[in-house]
Parts: sequence; C-alpha cells; structure tokens
Amino acid sequence: MSRTARDFADRMAARRSVRDFSAEPVPLDVIDEAVRAAASAPSGANLQPWRFVVVTDPARKRRLRQAAEAEEWEFYHRRAPEEWLTAIAPIGTDWEKPFLEVAPVVIVVFEVHQGPHTPKPYYVKESVGIATGMLITALHLAGLATLTHTPSPMRFLNEICDRPAEERACVVMPVGYPADGVTVPQLERKPLNEVLVRR
Repeated sequence: MSRTARDFADRMAARRSVRDFSAEPVPLDVIDEAVRAAASAPSGANLQPWRFVVVTDPARKRRLRQAAEAEEWEFYHRRAPEEWLTAIAPIGTDWEKPFLEVAPVVIVVFEVHQGPHTPKPYYVKESVGIATGMLITALHLAGLATLTHTPSPMRFLNEICDRPAEERACVVMPVGYPADGVTVPQLERKPLNEVLVRR
C-alpha cells in the first residue's frame, strides 16, 4: 500500500501545467477513457452535475480562442487588480491564449444546474471540482499535458459549445502533447509539513 501511494504521489508530483502545445493529434479513445474516469467521481446525491464537451473542430476552437481572448484582454487591461497581476507575474501569462487553438483537444467542463430536464443538484462546485481533478489525473497518467484555463466571464462558451442555459462552464482545458522544447516556470510546491496537519 505504501509503495503504491508513494509511486502515485511521485507520478503526480511530476505533473506540470503546459501553455505551449504540439498540434499533433492525440488518440480520442484516451480522451474518452479519461472522461469516463472523471465521471466516476463522487457527487452530491449522486446527481453527477457535470458535462464534458470535447472540442476538436478547428473552426470551433478558433471561435473559442477569439472569444476567450476578448474577455482576457478586458480582464488584463481593465478589470484585474494589481495584486492579482503581481501574483501571476512569475507564471508569465497574458491575454493571448494560442493554446486554445493549437492544442488538438480542448475539453470544456460544465456544471449542470437545475433546468427543464435536469433536477436541482447539490454541492455542484464541489462535485465538479473533484471530477475535474480526476480528469487532470487521468490525462496526466495517460501521458498527456493539460492546462486549466478559466476566462471570466464564460457565458460565451454555451453558444460555442451548443449547451443549454442551465449548464455553466467552469474550466477550459487544452489537452495534448507538450510542444518541442517547451519550458515551464520554476515553481516550488509547498513541502508536506506545510500542508499536512495531524491531530
């Protein structure tokens, strides 16, 4: 048990978010199985309030990028507090999001709220958050890179993904292989003794 837990922790510790993707196609059955794993997550009242929209169509990805960049430009130039811009400066992000078009797959994760054909869900954000974490894990273990992107606001995604109003996007996730020569920021994770508390 200890070895299994340690090996899993080591594999996950090697995971990094990637912002430069190769356009090389990925096996779509791998995406399907990763979504199947994510959909096994626990959820409030077992209502499974999630929808995973897998976008591969180039024209749709281009529309997604254009709409996201419009929101991001507004955020970076007009809405973002200076404190936030300072906090993300070491990561090197800006309003331009080419990965939304270059990555071969973009998964948009939607929360499913009450609607004409969907019951009132419970603990939606918690449930979808767990499922999203499981999706990232499954994709990483399959050998694919991901990025969790959260443009705000995200209502434009309903139209681009053809989703009803009761579904609300919460994460946009480019998926693929890292681009050749890609680098990632040198970031340190907190040591275990800072995040683990025993009582």
